[in-house]
Amino acid sequence: MLAVLSPAKKLDFSPVAEDIIGTLPEFQEDAGKLARAASRLTISDLRSLMGISQDIARLNKARFRDFADLPDAQNSKQALLAFAGGTYTGLQAARFTADDRAYAQNHLRILSGLYGLLRPLDRIQPYRLEMGSRLKTRNGPHLYAYWGARLAEALDTAADGAPVVCLASQEYFKAANEARMTSPVIHVAFKEERNKKLSMISFFAKRARGAMARYIITERVDQAEGLKDFDRDGYRFRKNLSEHNRLVFSRAAS
Repeated sequence: MLAVLSPAKKLDFSPVAEDIIGTLPEFQEDAGKLARAASRLTISDLRSLMGISQDIARLNKARFRDFADLPDAQNSKQALLAFAGGTYTGLQAARFTADDRAYAQNHLRILSGLYGLLRPLDRIQPYRLEMGSRLKTRNGPHLYAYWGARLAEALDTAADGAPVVCLASQEYFKAANEARMTSPVIHVAFKEERNKKLSMISFFAKRARGAMARYIITERVDQAEGLKDFDRDGYRFRKNLSEHNRLVFSRAAS
């Protein structure tokens, strides 16, 4: 089973233990090409491209300018530990054992606008570039065109016939081009119940996606049926609302 997450805008580049290995992203060369393309944009262009403030645009202009061809211990950090924010609060990767990290390396992938697809221990440099960005390249007018079918192929290779569990946002999983994948895909929805009504609240759903990814890794879940036992943070499987490829979990709103 292969779980798939979105990245996070929030980053944490504080030092990590020296014994945690770092690996090279599969699409490192592409990341360099995209960083160079983004570095040629003005601060005003970056603001428009990503809808960000001038200060954040200035910061990322410098990041793209300084992007190194190869990551090392000084300029990068393992993706699993570098991404922060809601999903990664739920993932709690800092609490993984060495065996958990090794398992995650084979059973978790992170979609990325800049890097395409990341393994947990792949080293990334600080960046911000959402998958939905309309960054023009020779491949087309946006990043979906740039990555084309390659992310679908990479996910199929990583899954090796096992189910792919989509715990990523629609914006990111769209880049995986599900129609071109041969792996079975399971979508998961997390909802809050209030006044007998169910609704998806992004803040809570992000944390729940990370928590389910953690559950898959720490419990070594390798069958789709095992996902239904997920019960972290008060969530329960809703059989009556689910289908074979779309699982719904809900909990009482706090």
